[in-house]
Amino acid sequence: MMFDLSDDDTLYDALLARDPDYDGRAFVGVSSTGIFCRLTCPARKPKRENCHFYNDVAACLQAGFRPCKRCHPLSPAAQGDPAVATLLAALETQPEHRWSETDIIRMGFDPSTVRRAFKRHFGLTFLEMARSRRLALGFTALSSGSVIAAQLDAGFESPSAFRAAFGKLMGVAPGSLAKDALLRADHIKTPLGDMIAVCDNRALHLLEFADRKALPAEMQRLRKAAKGSVGIGRFLTHAQIEAELEAFFAKTSDQFATPLALHGTAFTRNVWASLRTIPAGETRSYSAIAAAIGAPLATRAVARAYGANQIAIVIPCHRVIGADGSLTGYGGGLWRKQYLIDLEKHYADRRQP
Repeated sequence: MMFDLSDDDTLYDALLARDPDYDGRAFVGVSSTGIFCRLTCPARKPKRENCHFYNDVAACLQAGFRPCKRCHPLSPAAQGDPAVATLLAALETQPEHRWSETDIIRMGFDPSTVRRAFKRHFGLTFLEMARSRRLALGFTALSSGSVIAAQLDAGFESPSAFRAAFGKLMGVAPGSLAKDALLRADHIKTPLGDMIAVCDNRALHLLEFADRKALPAEMQRLRKAAKGSVGIGRFLTHAQIEAELEAFFAKTSDQFATPLALHGTAFTRNVWASLRTIPAGETRSYSAIAAAIGAPLATRAVARAYGANQIAIVIPCHRVIGADGSLTGYGGGLWRKQYLIDLEKHYADRRQP
């Protein structure tokens, strides 16, 4: 049974005290370093505002954190399973490698057995863990000032690779993806990894990081709305949003003029409209957004609308933070959220007289 997390202040006190009662039952991700630890970690304690608490290892990895080398939060499971121990050691040696089932077989293990073992211990498979570790390299690159694009290597290496991946995402054979569909998908390279853009000939329907876990469900909803007419290809809309993203990351413009097709309730669309009024370089809390739309008691509903957004960056969910200044959740990973907030400081500085 999953341990119900205490409130963050209680968990931070437990972290400071290295309370053994929480060992293995709660973990802390530190946004300033990109590392996650046990609460009993002997390392120097981080500032409260940099701490984010999680139930399990899987949540830490999926949020973009990598395991601490002092308290080894993955090690208890490894001690009891030779396959897990061997693969974790290999992953630690080559975190940037694009691991596959072929690699697992080459190391003498059965992929299905390994899959079950990792799911049992960590809540995700070895290959999912490896992908999370590869993406987490982006945080390291960000912290060191190096080029994230050179580190991430999480993208599509060819049109055929994208077509195969997208077909799998949609649950259809790649060859059955129509080129003349009403909605068409293509990928856009960014410094934070590939994004998938789905457009019709007049508007953008979806813009998400290709590794986001909510993407399959979002695509199925779009497919249903389009009566199955979703395929591969580009419209002028794709070219427009691609150019605007390029300008955004190049720090030359924070404006997005691509028309948007918004799939949500009236309340949800109202929340998204409010998000778009937050200037680049500024942030708001959930409660501030609720007050801005005239529903000050609807903070939880605002958070649900935030989570339902499927047009990343353009509808800037990354500008919403906790009331205490913490980053809080972000579907693309907290390290991406931190990157975007830091990048947008340039636009805020440029507005200064």
